[in-house]
Amino acid sequence: MYVCSCFGITDKQVKEHAAAGACTPRQIASATKAGTDCGSCVRTIQGILGRGACPRRELLEKGEAAAVLAAEPGSVRSAELAEAA
Repeated sequence: MYVCSCFGITDKQVKEHAAAGACTPRQIASATKAGTDCGSCVRTIQGILGRGACPRRELLEKGEAAAVLAAEPGSVRSAELAEAA
C-alpha cells in the first residue's frame, strides 16, 4: 500500500526504515522524503511507527542524549567520536 503518493513510498519501505532505526516521521522523511510535500501521509507514518520500542527513544528516556547523538550518522558528536578513536 502506498503511504506517500507524492514520492511513491510504501508502507513496506516505511517499516524497513523503521527497522533500521528511523523512529519518527521526521527521520522517515529524511530517508525517503515522505511527508515533505503535501504532508497528508504524516499521520499514516506515525501510525505505522506507533509507540513501539525505539533504541534512540529509549536512550533519550534514560537521559543518554550523548549516546543518541553519537548514533546519528553525520552528527557533530558522531564526527567527534570518530576523530577521537
